[in-house]
Amino acid sequence: MNKKGLIVINGYGVAEGVQHQVRRLLEEFSKRNVKIDVRTSTDIFSYIKEGTISVDLPKYDFVIYTDKDRYVAGELEKAGYRLFNRVDSIVKCDDKMLTHLSLSNNGIKMPTTISSALCYRDDGNRKYLDKVIDIIGLPMIVKENYGSLGRQVYLINNKKELSEIENKLIHIPHIFQEFIESSKGKDYRLIVIGGEVVAYMKRENKHSYLSNLATGGKSCVVKLPNAYIEMAEKCAKILGLDYCGVDILEGKSGEPILSEVNSNAFYEGIEKTTGVNVAQLYVDYILSK
Repeated sequence: MNKKGLIVINGYGVAEGVQHQVRRLLEEFSKRNVKIDVRTSTDIFSYIKEGTISVDLPKYDFVIYTDKDRYVAGELEKAGYRLFNRVDSIVKCDDKMLTHLSLSNNGIKMPTTISSALCYRDDGNRKYLDKVIDIIGLPMIVKENYGSLGRQVYLINNKKELSEIENKLIHIPHIFQEFIESSKGKDYRLIVIGGEVVAYMKRENKHSYLSNLATGGKSCVVKLPNAYIEMAEKCAKILGLDYCGVDILEGKSGEPILSEVNSNAFYEGIEKTTGVNVAQLYVDYILSK
């Protein structure tokens, strides 16, 4: 029986990385004679009427959800569609503090992390920043909870800079995080599909504290210790991810330290660097499910 799937993209603009992913997925599905529709989140009209979810879509065997709109994803899932990834996993990865919170108490080493307090109105009180410095030290990293491609990440060197960024982000959820000096400008991106690492690479930028390829980082093939692979697979399992990219920092003794987990990691860079056909492996996994 022929299968039919749907790829959902954002309705207000699609990053080049997502466009590339969609092209690659369409190529691989075409080889298997699988019909794929592509729709934007604004094309999907879903609503709750008399307490029941209604979605104006035909039946699909699966939905590849490349967007981060948790509400549309939730409605699709509640209506019975099988999403890759599931909405709960997308939500936990989209919010950096939720990622660390979900993975904590599981023996996964991560930077010391403090969540910013929810602010309804700003009374100018910044005394808590002293405690943040006492616990984390300086320099430190400040990250907005929602961000990607190395954006919304700030290296803070002193209390003045910390006060300034706190004034800027006071109404935006963010985290304060230990700066892992031993991994400055470098990390490792591991792709996990169906609970198994299928590809990984080193990313490094000698001119920045950020390693992302989008910010000028370069990638190369490396051989990683099993501890890195085990950490990535453990993160994916706990978060319930079908597909993800796990970014891992390198500690002073070479030990893995979790940085982030991306539920929709781009794979153009890692395919070019490693030669691994990530899109093919993802398509085969989806069809096996």
